Amino acid sequence: MSETNHATLGITGMTCAACSTRVEKVLNKMDGVKAQVNLTTEKASVDFDSEKTTIEDITKKIENVGYGVLMENTELDVFGMTCAACSTRIEKVLNKQEGVRSATVNLTTETATLEYNPGLIDTKAIIDKIKNLGYDAKPKAEAAEKQTHKEKEIKNMKTKLIISAVLAAPLLVTMLVHLFNMTIPDIFMNPWFQFALATPVQFIIGWQFYVGAYKNLRNGGANMDVLVALGTSAAYFYSLYEAFKTIGNPEYMPHLYFETSAVLITLILFGKYLEARAKSQTTNALSSLLNLQAKEARIIRNGEETMIPVEEVAVGDRLVVKPGEKIPVDGIVVKGRTSVDESMITGESIPIEKEVDAGLIGSTINKNGSIEMEATKVGKDTALASIVKVVEDAQGSKAPIQRLADVISGYFVPIVVVIAILTFAIWIAFVQPGEFESALVASIAVLVIACPCALGLATPTSIMVGTGKAAENGILFKGGEHLERTHQLEAIVLDKTGTITKGKPEVTNFTGDEKALQLLASAEKGSEHPLAEAIVAYATEQDIDLVEVDDFNAIPGHGIEATISDNTILVGNRKLMQNHQIEVGGAEQEMIDYEVEGKTAMLIAVNGEYRGIVAVADTIKETAPQAIRELKKEGLEVIMLTGDNERTAQAIAKQVGIDQVIAQVLPEEKADKVKEIQLQGKKVAMVGDGVNDAPALAIADIGIAIGTGTEVAIEAADVTILGGELLLIPKAIKISHATIKNIRQNLFWAFGYNTAGIPVAAIGLLAPWIAGAAMALSSVSVVSNSLRLKRVKI
Repeated sequence: MSETNHATLGITGMTCAACSTRVEKVLNKMDGVKAQVNLTTEKASVDFDSEKTTIEDITKKIENVGYGVLMENTELDVFGMTCAACSTRIEKVLNKQEGVRSATVNLTTETATLEYNPGLIDTKAIIDKIKNLGYDAKPKAEAAEKQTHKEKEIKNMKTKLIISAVLAAPLLVTMLVHLFNMTIPDIFMNPWFQFALATPVQFIIGWQFYVGAYKNLRNGGANMDVLVALGTSAAYFYSLYEAFKTIGNPEYMPHLYFETSAVLITLILFGKYLEARAKSQTTNALSSLLNLQAKEARIIRNGEETMIPVEEVAVGDRLVVKPGEKIPVDGIVVKGRTSVDESMITGESIPIEKEVDAGLIGSTINKNGSIEMEATKVGKDTALASIVKVVEDAQGSKAPIQRLADVISGYFVPIVVVIAILTFAIWIAFVQPGEFESALVASIAVLVIACPCALGLATPTSIMVGTGKAAENGILFKGGEHLERTHQLEAIVLDKTGTITKGKPEVTNFTGDEKALQLLASAEKGSEHPLAEAIVAYATEQDIDLVEVDDFNAIPGHGIEATISDNTILVGNRKLMQNHQIEVGGAEQEMIDYEVEGKTAMLIAVNGEYRGIVAVADTIKETAPQAIRELKKEGLEVIMLTGDNERTAQAIAKQVGIDQVIAQVLPEEKADKVKEIQLQGKKVAMVGDGVNDAPALAIADIGIAIGTGTEVAIEAADVTILGGELLLIPKAIKISHATIKNIRQNLFWAFGYNTAGIPVAAIGLLAPWIAGAAMALSSVSVVSNSLRLKRVKI
C-alpha cells in the first residue's frame, strides 16, 4: 500500500499570481502529487505518493519551471568521531535524509555543513539523527567557545591517559620479562594482580570504545572503536579464562595477555592525545585572526565616555577611539582627524589618513589622533568577521581529493574484521594447528594495525594548515576545492586597471581651452570610472567651476555623452567619434604618441566639433613586474585583459613583462574571452577588482579578487587577495602546490601503512602492542607532516 507524504516547500522567484498558478499547475500534473501554492506566503503545500515520486523530483520540477526551492544552510559541531569511518558514516546517513540536499562532515574540524529544505526537516531532526548514530551534535559554537571546549577535552584526555599509563606500567614490565628474560617480584606475574590492573583500563578508561562500537554496530556501521573493542576484548577475556584455570590448580602456568589489552588501550589513548594536540595547532591561524579583534569599545552615552565589551556595540553608536587603540568595529569618522594602520586587512604598511566621513575598518589601529566614529557594521558583519568566516568555511570544506579516502574508509573496517577472522582461521587450522594463542595474537594484531585514523586525517589536516597559512599571508581561499584546483592552473588572465595598475590615474596632458575643460570635467563628474575621477580632480586643481549636467549617458567601451546648458559633449575613443561622424583632424598622431607612452587618451567634442585631447596615465603597481616573473616561473601563461586600445595596452604590458594582451574588450565581453581560453583546454584563473569583472571571475576555473576592489567582485571570486599586493597571487599558487603535495604524501603513507601493516600482522611478525604503537603513531605522523606546511617558504 502506497504512503502519502506531506511537505511544505518555500518557493523563491514568484512575482505575481501567474507565477504561483504556473507552479501549482505543473506540480499537479505530476503523478501522485496534489499541490497548493500560496503567493503571499511564498510556500507550496504538497501531498505526494512516495511510491510514485520523491521530494527531489518535485524540487527539480519547480526549478525546471524557473523558480527556486528555499534552502537553508547550517553548521553543526559533531562530537564522538574517532576515525574516517565515523565521518563517512554520518555523512552518508545525512545525505539520505529527505530534505537534505547536501551534507559534508569533516573529521579534523569535527563539523557538519548542511544544505537542507526547512519545510521537510529542521536542525533538531538532523541533530537527533546524528545522536541516533551514536554521536552528539549541536549548533556550531563561536570559535573562541569551541577552542575552550577543545582545551577541556584535551585536558580530560590527558587525565585518562595518565591513569591508564600508571595502571598499565606494571603490566608492561611483565611484557619485558617475556622479551628479555628479566627477573621481577612474583606478584607481577600473579594473574589476579594483572587482572586487577587491567580491568579498570579495559572497562573504565576503555569504556568509550565499547560505547562507540555498540552504537556503530547498532546502526549498521563499523569504525575504529569496533576494531579496538574486538582486539582488546579478545586479549582480556582469553587472559581471564586462563586465570580461572589456575583456581584449584596452582601448578598451572597461565598464558596471559592482560598486558596486551591494557597497553594497547594506553597506546591508542596516547596517540589520540598527541593527535588532538597536533590538530589544535592546525587552527592557530583562526585563533590569530580572532586575537586581532578589539575586546572593548569606548562609547558615548549621555555625554559621558564608558567602556563596554565590543559585543555590546550596536549600529549607530557613537564611539571614541584614542591614539594607539584598536578601532572596535567598522564605521565612519564623524569628528576629528587621524591616520590608521590598516596593514592587517590591506597589507599596506603606510598609515592611511582619515578625516570626517572616511571609512574605518574594525580591529585596525588608530595611530596618532583622537576621533569620534559612528558604528556601521558590528558583530558578524564586520570586515574581520567576514575574513574569519571565509577561513572557517575553507577549513571545514572538503577537497575533491578527499572523496577517495572517504569511500575507502567506509568499507575498510568490515574488510579488516573479515581479514582478522580469516587470519585466526588460517593460523589455527594450518600455520600452527590447534594453537589458539598464536591465532588469537595474529588476529588481534591485524585488528589493531588496521585502524583507518591516518587515512581520515590525511586530507583535512593539510587543508586546514594550508588555508590557515594562506590566511596569515593575506590570501583567503573560500574552500578546500578551490585550494586544490589552484595548483592545476595553466593560464592566468589579469585585468589591467586596479589590478596591474594602481587604479588611481592622473591627467598628464590636456589640449583644449578652458571652456572645453569645464564641460569635460562637469560631464565626467557623473561617471564613477577612475579616469573620470582623475579628470575631475585635475579640473579642481585648475580652479575650474563645474556646472550642472542636464543629461548623462555612459557608452560602455566607447566613452560618455552629456548635455550641459544646450551643449552636447562627447568624450571617448576614436570609435565614438566615428559613430558621430566627427572629424578629429591631426589629433591622430598626438593620440598615437600618448598611447605609445602607455597613456589612455580621450578625444573631446562639443556640439559635433573636435575640441581637444585629454591623456590620463595610471601607474603600474611597484611589485607587478616581480609578480609576473614569479607567475611565469610557476609555468603559467600570463595574459592581460583591458578595454584600452592595443597601443596603450602593449605599453603597459611591456612595463610589467606580459607578452600576451587582449585589448579593446568591452566589459560584457570579459567573460567570453576567459571562456575562449578555456575552450583551448586550459585551466584558467581570472584576476580582477571591478563590478564588470564579476562575470569573468565567476566563469573562470579560479576567480581571484583583489581585496581593495568591489564587494561584487570579491563575492564572485574563489580566492580573495587582501589589499592590492600582486605578489600574493604567485604565493597563493605556491601554497596550493605545497598543500596538494602534502596531501599526496599523507595519503601515500596512510595507504602504505595499512597495505604493508595488515599482511605483516597476519603472518605473525607483529606483536599486538607494537601494532598498537604503530597505529597510534601513524595518525600522529600524518598530522605532524601536515603541520610542516607552516614552515614552507612561499
